[in-house]
Amino acid sequence: MIPKLDEYKKQFEIESADEIKPGLEAIQQALTYVLNPEKDLRVIHVAGTNGKGSTIAVMEAVLQKHGYSTGVFSSPAMIDLHDQIRINGKPISSIELEFIFEEMNAVGLSGLLTDFELLTVAAFIAFRNASPDYILLETGMGGRFDSTNVVVPLVSVITSIALDHTGFLGDTQRKIARHKAGIIKPGIPVVIGELSEEAREVMEEEAELNRSILYVYKKDFLMDEDGDEVFKGNQSFAIPERRMKGPHQAINHAVALEAMLAAGIPLQQTKIAEAIAEVQLPFRFQKVAENVYIDGAHNPAAARMLVKTIQAEFPGIQVDWVVGMLNTKDYEEVLKVLAPIAHSFTFVDFPHPQAAKAEDLQAVCPIMNSQVMSSEDIDLIGNEKYIRVVVGSLYLLSSLMRQ
Repeated sequence: MIPKLDEYKKQFEIESADEIKPGLEAIQQALTYVLNPEKDLRVIHVAGTNGKGSTIAVMEAVLQKHGYSTGVFSSPAMIDLHDQIRINGKPISSIELEFIFEEMNAVGLSGLLTDFELLTVAAFIAFRNASPDYILLETGMGGRFDSTNVVVPLVSVITSIALDHTGFLGDTQRKIARHKAGIIKPGIPVVIGELSEEAREVMEEEAELNRSILYVYKKDFLMDEDGDEVFKGNQSFAIPERRMKGPHQAINHAVALEAMLAAGIPLQQTKIAEAIAEVQLPFRFQKVAENVYIDGAHNPAAARMLVKTIQAEFPGIQVDWVVGMLNTKDYEEVLKVLAPIAHSFTFVDFPHPQAAKAEDLQAVCPIMNSQVMSSEDIDLIGNEKYIRVVVGSLYLLSSLMRQ
């Protein structure tokens, strides 16, 4: 479900399937109808289970500080489909998107694509029209058969590998890594984050097959946190202040910097320091009120990173968790990860066809202190004794922000 997409489809009489159909044939055909705008873009292509959005946000901020214009295609929506396509940090306007849908209707794309494929085509047209210096392109799911995998990028980036979307991508890290590694292209450099040994082996095999240089976190580059943070890679940069907190964000920042260097983009110390001190990705341990935070951790790996961040920022403090998740996620394992620092759990129903019922979440809650309610009744007010963290589906978080 892509918020507000149906309004544009109805207005311009374009049909597309509200389902996932992995594969590139349909979008490759559709892109020929709009004269292949993806072929003329300078792209950094980013895949990974977690960390994609943060890594892209860092690159977006650093590039803009250096005076470059940027285009971003990301998913899922924070508020609605407009923020999935950004030009110079700003969501695409309804007027710009109307022109794009008019073009897609005129060339006959109705009925050929899924919703996400249609939006991917719209993003490529938007980037052709705006001609930004660099495009930061996030896969929707997986990589090899994802609709974004029609580009030849400057560099391919795989941030992390963990179990997620197992129904489509497989039930082991090796299987999932095979899908993510599909964005590696012949002769194009590859930057990977901190991966398990089995996932890293898959990346090494794919890079060797494609004769691509592989840059590995902790081997070829890292964020040295012994005292003041220092990025050490193809170049070294001091990081005096990092606004996005948590040890996982140190890795994401390092991956972002190494990716830009691997893409051949010249970077300056002062510009990097300024950008990293300011950049904040919405819904990534984002403070929304005193002692109240929201975070889009929706799988066990992301939940573990969130817990580590809270323990580092608020040692010894318990959390009042507010949780809403999709029924496609391993929510029972997520709750087990969150439970050790929990004071209470509040489980919420929210508007999405795949939203897990609050009662189902409560049924597997590891602690007794829990309750259920509708997202419409949630207040974002903290107290002095505990911090409140709303966690789970980005669809839940975006619905709360719209209230």
